Amino acid sequence: MPEPRQNPHFDDPAHSAVAATGAGGATDLAMSEGETLERDPSAASGERVPDGPEVTGRAAKPRSLWSDAWRDLRRNPVFIVSALVILFLIFISLWPSVIASGNPQSCDLAKAQQGSQPGHPFGFNGQGCDVYTRTVYGARASVTVGVCATVGVALLGSVLGGLAGFFGGAWDAALSRLTDIFFGIPVVLGGLVLLSVITSSTVWPVVGFMVLLGWPQISRIARGSVITAKQNDYVQAARALGASSSRMLLRHIAPNAVAPVIVVATIALGTYISLEATLSFLGVGLKPPTVSWGIDISSASPYVRNAPHMLLWPAGALAVTVLAFIMLGDAVRDALDPKLR
Repeated sequence: MPEPRQNPHFDDPAHSAVAATGAGGATDLAMSEGETLERDPSAASGERVPDGPEVTGRAAKPRSLWSDAWRDLRRNPVFIVSALVILFLIFISLWPSVIASGNPQSCDLAKAQQGSQPGHPFGFNGQGCDVYTRTVYGARASVTVGVCATVGVALLGSVLGGLAGFFGGAWDAALSRLTDIFFGIPVVLGGLVLLSVITSSTVWPVVGFMVLLGWPQISRIARGSVITAKQNDYVQAARALGASSSRMLLRHIAPNAVAPVIVVATIALGTYISLEATLSFLGVGLKPPTVSWGIDISSASPYVRNAPHMLLWPAGALAVTVLAFIMLGDAVRDALDPKLR
């Protein structure tokens, strides 16, 4: 008598477990699958949800303009290179003796206009001073003037322009006419007139002159940004809810109108450094014994044919510094401009 054929599924533990549950087990499986799909909708399509901070569920917090800008800046090689150069300039401005052990005021007339020597890679100037040491120490005055002038211009121009754009009326009209007057003053000519009567050898008269003639540009940019920002729906909603003028200006308008000011101020910083060098070259900016690139360029210009190294190194340091700040401003502008995304 032949042996009965055995069903292979009877020996499968998984199949036996499903069969033992009957209809109720099928219902439980369907419910479990539905709960799984509800928790993870991507499971139905077989897609794998990537792990990481980018995906945090349905209530993922959107990135702000500043976080997007910082992410773009970190990936921009122009920003990285310019930032490294600027950090190096700030470092030698604060601690110049780390890389230049000499004294910029120590001179030896016997070595006047001599070229490169061991321990003096840049040679000597017309007074016998070490050009390398003076180039390193000259960064302090130039960077200080550029940074302080930029901060002063940005603060003064932002406050005046922001208030004019927010309140409008007679205040706006008066500020507009005042900026037109300052725009009509040539910067170099104004520096020759105003700084020629000042005998101080510190950087503050030059900084004050730059703030005095530089704020109208920032003021117009801040005014236009505030006028654009205050027309947005969230500002109108805050006004309808009874928010005060100071709260709307500080909490809602200023954070969304400051980006153009930052961009222009960053680019203008390099311009102020070159303006300081120009005024010092003309003899009305920084004055000895202050060590400045503009002063060294001015003193080296008569000897450019016989000893070009005296002019090459301070002029090259000035050019690299201005270029670094302009490149930084361009990178910040590209990161903060939504139209370029």
